[in-house]
Amino acid sequence: MPSIYDLKPRFQALLRPLVRRLFAADVTANQVTLLACLVSVTIGVLACLQADGRLVFALIPIWMLLRMGLNAIDGMLAREFGQKSQLGAYLNELTDVLSDAALYLPFAFLPHFAPLWVCAVIGLAIISEYAGVLGLMVGATRRYDGPMGKSDRAFVFGALGLAVALGLPPAGWAWLMPVLCALLGLTIVNRVRAGLAEARAVTG
Repeated sequence: MPSIYDLKPRFQALLRPLVRRLFAADVTANQVTLLACLVSVTIGVLACLQADGRLVFALIPIWMLLRMGLNAIDGMLAREFGQKSQLGAYLNELTDVLSDAALYLPFAFLPHFAPLWVCAVIGLAIISEYAGVLGLMVGATRRYDGPMGKSDRAFVFGALGLAVALGLPPAGWAWLMPVLCALLGLTIVNRVRAGLAEARAVTG
């Protein structure tokens, strides 16, 4: 199924001149990965502590966009400038799910959403990324199938953070988290199916 992730090649093309300059300045992929996680957790904690203040949620859409750029940059540094490493592979996957959880959790402190549903979204998001990584274990590639991949979630929660900052979301928005859970469930199924199909095609 289509996903915002499909736009990644165009996004990378725009960032490539900046990546070259960062490489020339001895910036490493792992440094970028850790920086993105540190800022994500900091913003998430700040938003949790000040959930009654709308303006702090304005940081979330801004950071979601910047974080997508940093995620693309660390991948390009690793692939295109010889910085791939086993440690980097671990950091890339672990920091992504930690960052996502930190940025989604503040919404559990809002009266518009049931905390249990927000936690369910976080849990299913982690499982969906695990399902993507498991493709490598069965002889397939790392799967990024949608409809609710990392980039799609960044768009949704970024837009939601902006809405909260502007005071827009009414109490009737409680339906959103269950819908996200359903889409994440479909994403998990799609990644498992696609991974198995790819593995069969390779071995068959």
